[in-house]
Amino acid sequence: MRSLGQAQAPPGANDGTAAAPAGRTARSVKERDAFFDNAKYLAIVLVAMGHAWEPLRDESRTVTALYMVVYAFHMPAFIVISGYFSRTFDATPGRVKRLVTGVAVPYVVFEVAYTFFTRWTDNEPGRDISLLDPLYLTWFLAALFIWRLTTPIWRIARWPLPVALGIASLATLTPTIGKDLDLQRALQFLPYFVLGLILKPEHFALVRRREVRLAAVPVLLGAAVVAYWAVPRMNYAWFFHRTSAEDLAAPAWYGPLMTLVLFGCSMILVACFLSLVPGRGTWFTALGAGTLYGYLLHGFVIQAANKYHWSHLDWVQEPLGKIVVTLVAGAMVTALCTAPVRRVFRFAMEPKMEWAFRRDPVAEARSR
Repeated sequence: MRSLGQAQAPPGANDGTAAAPAGRTARSVKERDAFFDNAKYLAIVLVAMGHAWEPLRDESRTVTALYMVVYAFHMPAFIVISGYFSRTFDATPGRVKRLVTGVAVPYVVFEVAYTFFTRWTDNEPGRDISLLDPLYLTWFLAALFIWRLTTPIWRIARWPLPVALGIASLATLTPTIGKDLDLQRALQFLPYFVLGLILKPEHFALVRRREVRLAAVPVLLGAAVVAYWAVPRMNYAWFFHRTSAEDLAAPAWYGPLMTLVLFGCSMILVACFLSLVPGRGTWFTALGAGTLYGYLLHGFVIQAANKYHWSHLDWVQEPLGKIVVTLVAGAMVTALCTAPVRRVFRFAMEPKMEWAFRRDPVAEARSR
């Protein structure tokens, strides 16, 4: 995969379907739920912070430990939420159209845009455009397109999650999987998407109970301590789910074992994260609707900054410097989720494209 750093996943990418908010099923399914918008915003902030920490990992064991903890749960959280909002995808013309305009088109646009941009940032003027080999952040859109197309299959399967875990385990045993559409990642992250498909509103209500919220903080702190201990002892590339066990210089049987272990650990941390997400409206709730914008656009800022080797500055290596970098990353991605930015870039991320599709007579009849 043509990865520039460890690209992370967006917290919900043009879901294309609407799900009824937990506890509010009597309302319109199109009404946004503050809980999910809050979760998506907080997750995209972690994405930006993780990217800001990447150049600092070699110089700080603490930064690396925090990086490991974030990678252990935020990508699974993104994918679970995406699966949850894909539950009603049934391959009808309207939903297929939304899948194309909300996922496939942004993938093509940003694959091309990142290729041209990284020709400059990486000093590689000859870098080719390849729509089959996702570059940097675009891998998630390719995977989401695949996952969502398979949704009808998982809806009728008798044991969807065990089957998905089996597929992910087999992927870790197959180093010959090619780079096309980054299938290794699509297959290894598949169980998280399938889990999201089978979750119901009451499951999210369960993790938001008071006792779960009280347990979440010590669990997350414990995870940070374990990660600090594991930094010199574990290859954290396992959390990226993008290579086979053989490619990580591990015995083949490690692959299926790590698939199950990481799935269990990630789900515990995802539950902790979601339990701490506010369920009411906050100052950042409205930003949750623009997280795809923040996700795809912040990569240009990160790549431009890395070109000038900002991490080599002396003050950045100090503890206060690392805190400042973290806060700046969060503020940057917050700005990119705002309404003015969304208006400017809506043509690329949420194109209407009425000219490209035939009219759906069934939908028109229903509207009449």
